[in-house]
Amino acid sequence: MKKFVAFSIICILLLTGCKGTEPLSAKTPVTVNLWHNYGGQMKDTMDRLIDEFNDTAGREKGIIINVTSLTGSATIHEKLKMAVNDEPGAPELPDITTLYPNTALMLASEGLLADIESHFSKEELSLFIPEFVEEGRLPDGKLYVLPTAKSTEVMFLNTAIFNKFIKETDVSYNDLYTFKGILDTAEKYYLWTDNQTPDIENDGKTFITYDSLFNMAQIIYRQSGENFIIDGKLNLSSKAFEDVWNYCFQPSVKGYTAIYDGYGSDLIKTGDVVASIGSTAGVLFYSDIVTYDDNLTEPAEFLILPYPVIEGGNKIAIQRGGGMCIIKSNDKKEYAAGVFLKWFTSPEQNLKFVSSTGYIPVTEEAIEMTASKENIISDDKIRALMKTVKEMTEQYTLFYTPIIENFDELQDSFNKNMKEYTVQCKNEYFDLLSGMNGTDAYIAATKNKYEEFINQR
Repeated sequence: MKKFVAFSIICILLLTGCKGTEPLSAKTPVTVNLWHNYGGQMKDTMDRLIDEFNDTAGREKGIIINVTSLTGSATIHEKLKMAVNDEPGAPELPDITTLYPNTALMLASEGLLADIESHFSKEELSLFIPEFVEEGRLPDGKLYVLPTAKSTEVMFLNTAIFNKFIKETDVSYNDLYTFKGILDTAEKYYLWTDNQTPDIENDGKTFITYDSLFNMAQIIYRQSGENFIIDGKLNLSSKAFEDVWNYCFQPSVKGYTAIYDGYGSDLIKTGDVVASIGSTAGVLFYSDIVTYDDNLTEPAEFLILPYPVIEGGNKIAIQRGGGMCIIKSNDKKEYAAGVFLKWFTSPEQNLKFVSSTGYIPVTEEAIEMTASKENIISDDKIRALMKTVKEMTEQYTLFYTPIIENFDELQDSFNKNMKEYTVQCKNEYFDLLSGMNGTDAYIAATKNKYEEFINQR
């Protein structure tokens, strides 16, 4: 009997395969269901790559990738949550899905994710940019999320307007590499535009906006050698918050910078700002035409600069963008998922994916290829972007946000409070300007606001 059982086990292993072996056959292909949140041009690129895989490596190996496109990472999170909780109408879990680490944490806590390191060797993972890989490692130490397309934040500058400005002032491009330089430039730009209409007081224009104040705060802290979030709470008592306040709140109250609910690309389109700091993934949303309120238009030309640094700070920026994970199922599907992810993140395929978007390649070789094979990238803005990205991956540390359950709550609360405080004080500041100078008006409008903000509970 024991011999029969042993023989049976051997037969099963031979038929099904084991982890690390190839349990696939081209004659009996396995279907792998993939969810992703890419839309627009990225969806088109993704569809083409999936078709290419199915017609080449997939056909050879016996793998068919079946794709479901969902709108936004929040939608994927909710559908995965429904599936995990077995809610009425919940879809079946996919075999591969794009997601962010916080969503992965939910799945991993239920034991639903496969360890990426059981499908990728150390040598294979060493080809990826290390910081990108480490974001996908959850608190239990296991790697669950593989980077497939990442992003960071950069400055988008409309040089068509900026060049007119610097011709008449002592400002230069070099001023835009530091937060202090940007603040000084923003003040000069406000005064310069205000002086163009001497009959109207205090109608200067805003120079710059930041797509994410929360990211700005995190980065300034990291550049200072501190953490913005400690034990699930905002570290507002740190001296680093003084820099956040000085480079965010103060210039926004005075009209030098803008706090905006949407994206900076929208304000650049209308000429309301000259520069914007936001995700590389938004590069295609920057229009080549500026349309003013009176419907007059003028061409826009863009320079893309690295993320600014505080005085004496380290060159640190944030990494953004999710990755892909493998849902636990069976050896065949998990192996097939690993085969696809290796193909998808190979330098040639990865560069195809990001070449028409603002996402960053995830391997060192693919980053190098952005410079050596520029013919792959046809869009001028993306080509310029990749040069800046290459510089940042070489010179900057790209950190990732902490993986905690209340991260979204902290972010939403901070952004909401910063906006409310700024709008309130800005309105009062401009009302006071009619009867006092700018310095006194600012002091009066913002009295005790810093203390109130950092003492919030």
